[in-house]
Amino acid sequence: MLNDSTFPAPVIVQHSGSIEATDGPKPLVVLLHGRGSNEQDIIGLAGHLPEGAQYVAVRAPIAEGGGYAWFANRGIGRPKADSLRKTMDWFTAWLEDFASERPVYLVGFSGGAAFVGGLILDRPTRFAGAAILYGTLPFDAGVPVDPDHLAGLPVFVGQGLDDAVIPRELLERTWNYLTDGSGAVVRALRAPGGHGISMPVLEDLGSWLGERVAAESKDV
Repeated sequence: MLNDSTFPAPVIVQHSGSIEATDGPKPLVVLLHGRGSNEQDIIGLAGHLPEGAQYVAVRAPIAEGGGYAWFANRGIGRPKADSLRKTMDWFTAWLEDFASERPVYLVGFSGGAAFVGGLILDRPTRFAGAAILYGTLPFDAGVPVDPDHLAGLPVFVGQGLDDAVIPRELLERTWNYLTDGSGAVVRALRAPGGHGISMPVLEDLGSWLGERVAAESKDV
């Protein structure tokens, strides 16, 4: 359970094929796992994503069910506002120390997607882009979802047509806000399958991220 004590230092694993941060101001891609999982379960995703970036996965700070969680819940896909605030502040403090001068992309799956959503809604100008995979934005959890709040931010959305884990109303609300209301520059795909990253979504995510990484390289 979340309490007022200080969270432990983040546990981080880097994809073995990643460039090093010392190779220059290359983009950092942070992979955030789902609820009850851990950083080892999602770092393998990096092997299917484009070269030219540093890929790291971070362990969520709250131990739960043999794994870890990004926030305390009041229902599936519905973070408690005080919990989300504390874990976002914890993550942001780590990120500013780890990558203060670099473009940062966030890729989150399920509970990690909700956490990514909280981060970009809280600080939309801090991030170069974000991917919300098989998850919901953290509505009614203390972060703003005003019209055009994410204006110009590149966002990828991937959902499963048969996802029975995340409440359908939250998936629909997330899709509608991001594609028509947030102001984000969105690539969105719904593919057959349930609550797991399908090959069409993975391939489209790789294409989207590859375009972004290539653009960052031209800007250096």
